[in-house]
Order: sequence, then C-alpha cells, then structure tokens
Amino acid sequence: MPADFSLFLIAALVVAAVPGPGIFYVAARTLSEGRSAGIASTLGTTLGGLVHVVAGGLGVSAIIMASAEAFAVLKFAGALYLIWLGIRAFREARTLPSVPKSAGSTRAFREGVVVEATNPKTAAFFLAFIPQFLDVAAAHPALQFMALGLISVALNTFADLIVVFLAAATRANFTKRPHLLQRTKQGSGLFMIGLGASLLLARRPAAS
Repeated sequence: MPADFSLFLIAALVVAAVPGPGIFYVAARTLSEGRSAGIASTLGTTLGGLVHVVAGGLGVSAIIMASAEAFAVLKFAGALYLIWLGIRAFREARTLPSVPKSAGSTRAFREGVVVEATNPKTAAFFLAFIPQFLDVAAAHPALQFMALGLISVALNTFADLIVVFLAAATRANFTKRPHLLQRTKQGSGLFMIGLGASLLLARRPAAS
C-alpha cells in the first residue's frame, strides 16, 4: 500500500460521494423496477467495475485507451446498450412486470455488469486516478493497482446502495398512484437513454 494511503481513502470517498453515471443508472433502475432490481444492478456494476480494475492492473485498459478504434468500439457498444435498456424500460412502463422478481433481479444484475464493463469512462477514470497513489518504489505495481481499485469499487458500491434505498423509498410513495409511477418509469427510461447518448459523445483521453 502507498505511504499516503489515508490521502487515497479521502480522495476515493469524495469520488464515491459525487454523483456520477453509475449512481444515476442504479437510481433509474430502482425507480423503474424497484429495490431488488436496484440492488442487483448495483452488484452488477460492481462486478463490471472490477473488470476494469483487473484490466487496468494488467495493462489491458491502457491498450484500449491508446487505440482510437478499440475505444470507439467499446464506447459505441456501451452507449447503444444503455440506449436500448432505456427504450425497453420506457416501453415496459405501460404494463406491470410479468416476470418473477428473482428472474428480474438476475436480468438486472447481468445488465449492470455489461453496462459498467463496456463503459470506457470507467477505464479512463481508474487509469487517471489510481496511479497517483501507487508506491513506485515497492514491488508488484499491478497488485497495488488492483488493491486500490478494489477499495475504490467497494466505496462506490456502498454509495450506490445508499442511493438505491433512497430511490426505493421514493418509489414506494408512488405505488398507490399508478399514473405517477408510470411517469416515473418512463422518466427513468428516458434518463438511461440520455446516459447512453452522453456516452456516445465521450472522447478518448489525450495521450500524455
């Protein structure tokens, strides 16, 4: 661990507390489908984040960031997937869920993994953030990167879960007002479409 580990924790806590695409995504899923789907989505984005941590430690993320073609493929895949999820959520807002909760949670988990794992912004963040706190004099920098990345992902997950429970409480107030709940689901779908559109506009980090 780096000598300034306390500084890393403070910085990671601040990053986790600042609302970002991940928080907005799990909030939208919770408002649209309920607490179980929100928790499952959070666990999915956690696993997707760990994919970026391992890829960053092994140098795979750096290769993707260095390649305009690879970055574009990952960006468009993630953006189009988010847009498709948003369109589906908007269309499904008219009907009550016909799928069992367990199956719905499984789907939400799987989709959370894909959404986060195909987001090049996450890879770029870890590559920019974590190396600042690595102990260059110590051995195994890749393991250091992964350890700090794991802590960062854990803090982000904790923040996401807090948002999920807050969003679930808000949604519970709408359950007795079907029209308002329907509008909330449609709004969540539109928000996911917006997240996908913003990802389409993401630019590859300039080489330093």
